[in-house]
Amino acid sequence: MCGIVAATAQRDVSEILISGLHALEYRGYDSAGIALQHDGRLTRVRTQGKVRDLEKQAGRQSVPGFCGIAHTRWATHGVPNTENAHPHLSHDEIALVHNGIIENHQALRGELAAAGYDFKSDTDTEVVVHLVHHLMAGDRSLFDAVREAVGKLEGSFGIALVCSREPGVVVGARCGNPIVLGIGFNEHFLASDIHALLAVTNRFVHLDEGDVAEIRVDGYRIIDRDGETVERSVREADLSADAMQRGRYRHFMQKEIFEQPAAVAETLEGRIGADHVLPNIFGVGSDEVLRRVRQVHIVACGTSYHAGLVARYQLEQLAGIPCLAEVASEYRYRDPVVPEDALFVVVSQSGETADTLAALRHARESGYLATLAICNVPESSIVREADLVLMTRAGPEIGVASTKAFTTQLVALQLLVLELAQLGGRIEPDQLREWVADLNRLPDVMRQALTLDEAIERLAGHFVEKHHALFLGRGSHYPIAMEGALKLKEISYIHAEAYPAGELKHGPLALVDHDMPVVAVAPNNSLLQKLISNIEEVRARGGEMFVIADARAGASLNERHGEIVELETGGALLAPVVLTVPLQLLAYHVAVLRGTDVDQPRNLAKSVTVE
Repeated sequence: MCGIVAATAQRDVSEILISGLHALEYRGYDSAGIALQHDGRLTRVRTQGKVRDLEKQAGRQSVPGFCGIAHTRWATHGVPNTENAHPHLSHDEIALVHNGIIENHQALRGELAAAGYDFKSDTDTEVVVHLVHHLMAGDRSLFDAVREAVGKLEGSFGIALVCSREPGVVVGARCGNPIVLGIGFNEHFLASDIHALLAVTNRFVHLDEGDVAEIRVDGYRIIDRDGETVERSVREADLSADAMQRGRYRHFMQKEIFEQPAAVAETLEGRIGADHVLPNIFGVGSDEVLRRVRQVHIVACGTSYHAGLVARYQLEQLAGIPCLAEVASEYRYRDPVVPEDALFVVVSQSGETADTLAALRHARESGYLATLAICNVPESSIVREADLVLMTRAGPEIGVASTKAFTTQLVALQLLVLELAQLGGRIEPDQLREWVADLNRLPDVMRQALTLDEAIERLAGHFVEKHHALFLGRGSHYPIAMEGALKLKEISYIHAEAYPAGELKHGPLALVDHDMPVVAVAPNNSLLQKLISNIEEVRARGGEMFVIADARAGASLNERHGEIVELETGGALLAPVVLTVPLQLLAYHVAVLRGTDVDQPRNLAKSVTVE
């Protein structure tokens, strides 16, 4: 993986391809490349490094072309270098770009080497381009060769190819990794993400699993996995290229932190009234399904998993429904015992997370009452394959470290909590009215939390020279501490981990000294005094303590407990969402002070579409 762009047009497409790669930089990558058809031959430019380096190199070589493919690579097989960068060539006739992993590449490599093919990279991708070339023997078309090749490949992949023998033709295929087809006026496009094409079109066709597509200047065709010609629906995106700009902000992550009140408001819009959750917000007829739910199983990865952990506490405490939350990469490889009337919930920003998508497919065969997707990307695989859906409406999230996607996931899951409590008669009307009123004022409470930006920036100076940090929380705020630790390690490269505060004496306290800052998340709840005891344990051992506290909890804290940052959290339901904000700001400002690449941290990708 990570990003694919392809185009065929009556104009030079090199600028379109490079612009598309720039739009996909947020996904994370370590090399980039482009291949263009020109005068019956293919011209390829590749570089280890950034798209801007590729752009300069292509500009020096004056590479034109009316048809081509481009790619940003995040290394899986083979180290990040120019030789392993995409596109890969076979006999200077076919060029290919690829997202995903070919699991049977070793066996295919042996067969192709025996047939005389010379491999120049360490990648699994090069196997595919040689296989297609091998299958084009005689007068076979690129399209037919790709269709046959797809049947021989095992794994998860999205591909796009051009051939010097077929001017103006691009062929793409989807098997596990997303490919979208863009429709223009006498020009057509393929990409792994619609964001790559928003500058040239807003009309898209999302390929289904097993589809093979061919685009030309004057049209396109799609064959499904059964070999039938199919028509997929054309949809207009309501996004614009402007949504991908930083505006007045220094980084996308900073912009997205400050967009959270609006994103949360969008997520709540049309889902709640003054005193109740509106009917069927999870899809037509969803209330009838949810009324039967007796247990919930939440599966996700990374930040989304932390959102699921918060929901587990709230489902059991507020709705009285048993809940399990599990990492998708573990769930997909076991055989869970599925209780009667259990709801399976997947949470994903992109809707293409490989482990989460595989978990959903496993669950659909396991006897759950229904599957529900919490997701930010319409038309994504997870959205299309789940029975019920709630979109988070966070808008484009470009920074690799998730911010507004996380808080909107928390809110979406809170809607699920209230809906299940409401439909099951597990909540008094007055309590439901109070919780809904809290959600209605959440955007304003989050705006107030963002006024702490300068105070958090000053606090960040204490972390700049540190190598480790510890985050503490209790109850539903332990996952918030986990999320705070993840944000810090992702973008500042400071090793950080989170513990339930009550576990300090069971090991982590041995690490505490003046060189390890400790951050505690302190809501105003029944566990506050126990948390304060844990804080005092840290202080007694010389630990440097930083407490992010509900304003009402601040009355129980003083200078002997360390640096205290107080804010209004809006109550028990809202506190996990609101207390997330200063932790995001802390990670952001520490990373800026350390001079790291905030939006594109090393070794990470935005959408993890491989296992």
